[in-house]
Amino acid sequence: QVQLVESGGGLVQAGGSLRLSCAASGRTFSSDAMAWFRQAPGKEREFVALINQSGKTYYVESVKGRFTISRDNAKNTVYLQMNSLKPEDTAVYYCAARPYSGPYYYSSRDSEYHYWGQGTQVTVSS
Repeated sequence: QVQLVESGGGLVQAGGSLRLSCAASGRTFSSDAMAWFRQAPGKEREFVALINQSGKTYYVESVKGRFTISRDNAKNTVYLQMNSLKPEDTAVYYCAARPYSGPYYYSSRDSEYHYWGQGTQVTVSS
């Protein structure tokens, strides 16, 4: 059974940092594109960051320079380091995977991703 399990969310003051982890199991994800999405209350799910098979990274404009996505294929885990957090970063953060997506893959569309975690809450207080 394929599973993605997020952890590391919590409550933090504005300007603080959190590191989210997404542990994958049930298959090897080294050939997959791995992404983070988020959904704030009353809003649609939003693309945050992507790291593809070759390690190329992409970010939504609002988090560039503050968030860093990385992966450890040996641990089947992807991370999202979030610095200089703002209240508008408050959301449920989801990890997602698109299998066998190739070294040049990019998509910010959630419909393109096949596997999803259950989400972890991030709350940033002002």
